[in-house]
Amino acid sequence: MRAVVINCTLKRSPEQSNTEALAAVVIEELRERKVEVETIRAVDLNIPPGVNTDDDGRPVLYNRVAGVVVTGNEDGAHHVINNLSGALNEFGYTIPGQAWTYWNKGPGPGPSFLETDEGRDWSITTGRAMASNLVAVATALAERPVPAPPS
Repeated sequence: MRAVVINCTLKRSPEQSNTEALAAVVIEELRERKVEVETIRAVDLNIPPGVNTDDDGRPVLYNRVAGVVVTGNEDGAHHVINNLSGALNEFGYTIPGQAWTYWNKGPGPGPSFLETDEGRDWSITTGRAMASNLVAVATALAERPVPAPPS
């Protein structure tokens, strides 16, 4: 099994990223489950928009799972998770239940994920659960893939 983690931080490499630090929790858990993980920092690349289809007419993202990691305190985290999950699903990804984690330090300004240990346990626990759920659903899809849409 293989995973690609796309880090959408606004910070270019090699600048330290809170998103990268929280995503590392999920990556570690995926690797413990024997998943090969590649990471990409989107801000460092020129990524053209669009979606390709396979020979059966499905978006090439069918039979793949996705989850969302959000940093920047709790304000808007659920909104971002919901919007990204909906968009990913629209493109063909399967989104397992609780396939997300976010930095849960409370609303408003305050220290970032890398600036304090306070409140990190919740984010780490949900990140590990996220990885477990992603692997479980990916395994199920490998055994029973979503068929091509009817013509």
